[in-house]
Parts: sequence; structure tokens; C-alpha cells
Amino acid sequence: MKATKLAIALLAATGISAIATPVMAYEAGDWLVRGRVINVNPNDHSGDLFVTAAKSSVGKGVTVDDDTVPELDITYMLSPNWGVELILGYSEHDVDTVNPARTAAGVDLGQVIEAKALPPTLTLQYHFMPNSNIRPYVGAGVNYTYFFDEKVKGPLDIPGSKVKMDDSWGLAVQAGVDIALNNDWFVNLDVKYIEMDTTAKFSGVALVDKAEIDVDVNPVVWGIGIGRRF
Repeated sequence: MKATKLAIALLAATGISAIATPVMAYEAGDWLVRGRVINVNPNDHSGDLFVTAAKSSVGKGVTVDDDTVPELDITYMLSPNWGVELILGYSEHDVDTVNPARTAAGVDLGQVIEAKALPPTLTLQYHFMPNSNIRPYVGAGVNYTYFFDEKVKGPLDIPGSKVKMDDSWGLAVQAGVDIALNNDWFVNLDVKYIEMDTTAKFSGVALVDKAEIDVDVNPVVWGIGIGRRF
């Protein structure tokens, strides 16, 4: 029993020692490249779905589903504490009406859009403990979202129907932590909130003359991944 307790104590001490072993601090001019798996979870809010030239409402808005995708981000360290990060990746989302959402003919609309979002985001980060093995940071910056490959879905989808989602500019904030594995490699945990809003405009759709809806997507983006310093 004493030997077992001693072995456990030694293993614990070894683990603590490994964690406590200092690694090289971030320095000005360092490049940090991270690959993450992220979940883009919209915190959506929208106005009514309007149809016809008179803009009559047929439903109480839409919801946007989440998506889990890979992401790449690159940070350039301006100093041991300050860095600039560019976040790259894209996600795909279905947009569904909130029931009841029906046309004048009584047709339930259901899913109305499928679209992809490319949201490059630039943030200025502050790293609190650049010479520690555990390096928390916060950041704030600007996001530009380009919506592409939009498709009309559901009853509105007929040959020639189209939908265009306006591009979006908004603020972005983030918090995260890098956990060093050695001098160059680290594990990363990150969360971001991105202001993202758009207006979806339909043309040539079935059953209505015109249709459009304003949507605040505003996703919370959760990420986990691994990074390397260059």
C-alpha cells in the first residue's frame, strides 16, 4: 500500500513537474498557426417573412441551423502580449421558417434557403501570460461575411427561382487559451461571438411575387484544435 501511494505521488510529481517546466515565451515576430474544429451556433433573430409587392407577412421569421466545420487561423505577434489574428473558414446552413409560415394558398413553407457563409474575421488579441505554459487571451475586431451558393428550398423552389443574401459587416469578440505541449506546439480552446446580419431576397419563386426577410445570425463559435509557432 505504501509503495502504491509512493508510486502515485511520484507520478503526480512528475506530471506537475512537466506542467511546470517552462517553455519558450511568445516573442514579437512569432507566427502562430492553429487548426481548429469549430461549431458555428447561430443566436438567430429575424423579422417576419414578407411576400408579395405589398410586403404582407406570412410568418414569424426563420431559424438558422448550426454547422461543425474545420477552421484555420493565423496570428502574428506584434509583441509578447499583443497579436493580430486572421480567422478563415466557411460553414453551410439551412434556413427554416418558424411555424406557422404559409403562403396565401395555405402552403407550409418549411425550409426556404440553403447557403454557405465565408466569414473572414480580423481581431487584435491581448495575451495575458506569454511566458507561461498556459496562455489565456482575449480579442476584439471586425468580421466580414460573404454569403454564397445560396439555393431556394421547399415550396418556393421552382425552375428559375433565386435567392440572394446581402453581405454583412459586424464586430467580433473572442476569448481563448493556448496550452503548451513543448516549445512550438500547443493545444487551443477558443470561443467567439460574431455580429452577422443579412437580408435574404427571393426572385422568381413559386406562389408569391416577391419575398424577403431580415435575419440577425450572430453566431457563437466554439473551437478546439492544435497550433504551432513559427
